[in-house]
Amino acid sequence: MHGDNTSPSLSPSSPADRRLSALVRHLEGSSLNVCDSGSRSIAASPTSGSLSSVFDHLVRAPEDPILGVTVAYNKDPSPVKLNLGVGAYRTEVILYVLGLLHDQVKILYQCEFFSLILYVDIGRKPLVLNVVRRAEQMLVNDSSRVKEYLPIVGLSDFNKLSAKLILGADSPAVQENRVTTVQCLSGTGSLRVGAEFLARHYHQRTIYIPQPTWGNHPKVFSLAGLSVKTYRYYDPATRGLNFKGAIVLLHACAHNPTGVDPTLHQWEQIRQLMRSKALLPFFDSAYQMHSRLGFRKRWGECLVAQSYAKNMGLYGERVGALSIVCRSADVASRVESQLKLVIRPMYSNPPIHGASIVATILKDRSMFQEWTIELKAMADRIISMRQQLLMLYVVEYLQPLNHRALWSKVKCYHMQYVGSNLVKASGGANVGTPGDWSHIIKQIGMFTFTGLNSKQVAFMTKEYHIYMTSDGRISMAGLSLRTLPHLADAIHAAVTRVA
Repeated sequence: MHGDNTSPSLSPSSPADRRLSALVRHLEGSSLNVCDSGSRSIAASPTSGSLSSVFDHLVRAPEDPILGVTVAYNKDPSPVKLNLGVGAYRTEVILYVLGLLHDQVKILYQCEFFSLILYVDIGRKPLVLNVVRRAEQMLVNDSSRVKEYLPIVGLSDFNKLSAKLILGADSPAVQENRVTTVQCLSGTGSLRVGAEFLARHYHQRTIYIPQPTWGNHPKVFSLAGLSVKTYRYYDPATRGLNFKGAIVLLHACAHNPTGVDPTLHQWEQIRQLMRSKALLPFFDSAYQMHSRLGFRKRWGECLVAQSYAKNMGLYGERVGALSIVCRSADVASRVESQLKLVIRPMYSNPPIHGASIVATILKDRSMFQEWTIELKAMADRIISMRQQLLMLYVVEYLQPLNHRALWSKVKCYHMQYVGSNLVKASGGANVGTPGDWSHIIKQIGMFTFTGLNSKQVAFMTKEYHIYMTSDGRISMAGLSLRTLPHLADAIHAAVTRVA
């Protein structure tokens, strides 16, 4: 016991001293200093106690071209600001307002009440599907569930159901166990795991991606060790598909950013071309069931990356899957073993919650049906936003509540927004905005490639507080009946005032 609470000096032969001496010898040649004054001390870091940092040489990195749009949007105090950058589905609430009919209208329709459909924009927050909330509640109520680590490849039920969903339950590859599926961190993680696998085990280290494509594709593949080249996909003159060129990476449906997909006939030509040249297809399926899948025929060996962010609204859950179709079950098993070696040092194993939600919905027939109904409603509303943006009118319905047979007599009143200049409500005739805007309804999926240039986009952000990527891509899912006229006015001003 030492009353002064001071530590005794270490004797040269003490175990602590020997361990410290060994550490100093191991780190010899570094910035460590050894003091031989009866005890050994390690010199402080060159920056400790000073205002400098070992990272002072770093420059500020630019914001991500897509996610940076939201950063700028959040900083804007304008009450009319509109974020059309990130593809997150947002909806509006429909309110049915009950009221009394005017006497003359009451006589005409032989009823006393009407229901007026009002659209109330709630904006800002992505929609959480009812079936997702129900699945989550079921998981919460299951007291047998634990928070154990998943295997490296993820949740088994999720993997099996994801393969059936993307390839079809009747797929020969699925039925013959020639598909290996691993759970990944949404679509981006699925692409990265697939890219790392290809960089290690595929005989070609070059991948062709469409031009244009999702902004993260080049980084995902290049950082995985692949050489990235492009092929022509989009024709700016027609704002449609440029059906020529070599192909490896393919958007399974709802091409991002253009919204332009091949026809079924073109898909067949692509398939035949790839088979004839022994090319390996890598499908990116971020929007399954928002539009038609065009690749379910026999493509031979291929990779498919899936995401459940858009089609189940599980954006923050980061739920995805990578499926690799192989020639035999034995090859598929060996591929899975190598995928484990890719995943283990990357993130060890995936999270359990989001995958459990997906598996709960996909394996229950009634919940699967509920999901498809909700998903169709989401897709239909995006189509409606396209039509409304082109036609620019709001429809109010007056519907007799107690006499269904008279519904056919009720007129739809079309109220054209006076300030909108893109297109007239009758027939789509141009009224002053240069160019053909019919591509708005020809394109599909969450995004529309407007054809606006970067200067016009900057003008719309500065003057109208509308945020989008610099290539002119807008998220149709972020629009509402309230914000459509504002966007139309901004587009008209940009096209007519900015070259």
